[in-house]
Amino acid sequence: KKNFFQASNPGQFENDSDVLWQRGHVPETIAYHGRVGINTDAPDEALVVCGNAKVMGRVMHPSDSRAKQNIREVDTNEQLRRITQMRLVEYDYKPEFASVMGIKDT
Repeated sequence: KKNFFQASNPGQFENDSDVLWQRGHVPETIAYHGRVGINTDAPDEALVVCGNAKVMGRVMHPSDSRAKQNIREVDTNEQLRRITQMRLVEYDYKPEFASVMGIKDT
């Protein structure tokens, strides 16, 4: 079954299951409060893309240095002491997750 979106009025989009999209607070945006799946009808995160994604611009991530300020060196000895207090673990992926993600070595 293929879903399609149609504009029912300028600020809302709905498909055959009445999923409501609305105009965002920022100009030229739309918003959906829930989970969105591309090539899946069972997304388990805010956005799940099953297939390749092409990004023509930058992808920002909280660890990206462009999102940070006041970056400075730290006391190495203190950080090593903290590391020795960390809980280190090994794990196996759950089979259902591994199969969906195409992970062979779990």
